[in-house]
Amino acid sequence: MASPSEHLAKSLEHLQKLQSENGAAAIRSKDLPRTDRERLVKNGFLHEVMKGWYVPARPDETRGESTAWYASYWKFCAAYLGERFESGWSLSPEQSLALHAGNRTVPQQLIVHAVKGWNNVVNLPHDTSMLDVRTSIPEGEDTDEIDGLRLYALEAALIAAAPTYFKHSPTDARTALSMLKSPSILLSHLLNGGHSVVAGRLAGACRNIGRDLMANEIIQTMTAAGYAVRETDPFENETTLSLPNRETSPYVNRLNLLWQAMRKPVIEVFPKPPSSPKDNAEYMKTLDDIYVTDAYHSLSIEGYRVTPELIERVGSGKWNPDDVEADRAHRDAMAARGYWQAFQAVSKSVEKALGGENAGETTRRDHGSWYRELFGPSVTAGILQAGDLAGYRGGQVYIRGSMHVPMKRGAVPDSMEAFFDLLTKEEHPAVRVVLGHFFFVYIHPYMDGNGRIGRFLMNVMLASGGYPWTVIPVEVRNSYMKALERAAVNGDIKPFASLLADLVKAEPKKVGTTDK
Repeated sequence: MASPSEHLAKSLEHLQKLQSENGAAAIRSKDLPRTDRERLVKNGFLHEVMKGWYVPARPDETRGESTAWYASYWKFCAAYLGERFESGWSLSPEQSLALHAGNRTVPQQLIVHAVKGWNNVVNLPHDTSMLDVRTSIPEGEDTDEIDGLRLYALEAALIAAAPTYFKHSPTDARTALSMLKSPSILLSHLLNGGHSVVAGRLAGACRNIGRDLMANEIIQTMTAAGYAVRETDPFENETTLSLPNRETSPYVNRLNLLWQAMRKPVIEVFPKPPSSPKDNAEYMKTLDDIYVTDAYHSLSIEGYRVTPELIERVGSGKWNPDDVEADRAHRDAMAARGYWQAFQAVSKSVEKALGGENAGETTRRDHGSWYRELFGPSVTAGILQAGDLAGYRGGQVYIRGSMHVPMKRGAVPDSMEAFFDLLTKEEHPAVRVVLGHFFFVYIHPYMDGNGRIGRFLMNVMLASGGYPWTVIPVEVRNSYMKALERAAVNGDIKPFASLLADLVKAEPKKVGTTDK
């Protein structure tokens, strides 16, 4: 007679087969026998979304955690909507533009246009929902598809989008506009539909991002066809950034726009750099003094269970990597050893920045070595494969508990180059500090270690601006993660900038000390 574990293994085989055959991230009741389904739910391998629909999960996730849902969200929506409406649906013009612009953030409410919609709200996990609106949908060349999601094509979405969209989602709107290579398709729709008001709005929007030739062509062509067009700028603010005409990646344009939009709030709240430069030798000595504190807090933020004693032991070489029994938390010990090795590499980068080298170029060149040092011990111990040190991630990554979905792997190399270009050219030290950290974790170039490397990068930027090395304490982890989430999802960088500013101004406190 088979044991419970053997039954579970058989059910997992059925689930694995289902996923490998069609990449299913949305599991219907009819896809699995009831006994398998109930067994997988009981053991935490499936989470119920609604009656008859499930998503795969990890049994080590705590109850109520959102990671499985956010990781499956877009694939679930594509499968569910396809099952419910077949081909008679499309995401709204506004949501279509967000996805065209590379914004895969999970929305609070997904608006769906469907020929047979019910004008009904479907409640989904973690306070998300879906509203299906009974209305017509785009057809033929006016439709597009991304990862199974039916969308308005770019030009059709720009025409159909509500006027307020440009004020409420300026980064997405500008990024989408920057993807227009020619106004010909747009003009065809505007002329055939008699959209004179929309033509004026889109001409003004193009001029706002520096596309004057395109704006002029829209106005002149519509006027030649007998339409009276009044140009209006739908954006709330002007932008000083002129987006390149030949940039093919929406992700790169998006990063440029975000950087431009976030600079001012950072400068407003961050302390001015010290008027007199620090003594370089003294600054480097502070790194030796603060290492244990920095490692303890940075590793603790990531969930590793480390102690100052373990950190000092692996840093001094008194730790025996072959004696696993002496350090039962083997992975924690590997993480501590990797952090020590990476800290030494980062210290060399700090020394270069203090010596006057451009800190952006330094981190462009050195961050790969930080990553290799961070995970080298785990490869040596057999926890990771050697190929894991090859470079940027080779697959999709999800941030635990976050509605922000990092870009696809193919977009990472260009985005990282654009990021380091921005960092290198940035003249204000506070902007380099705050946006350097935020943009690194926003892109999430590695499968693991992004937070630690982001904090290392932040401190190289702090050193280059004359600020002290700053530790983000584990005690403020919740505020820290919420601030990063707000910046990634809502585009509001001020809470994150304020948090870092307060920490930079505060006196550093070593592990083990208490407030009097």
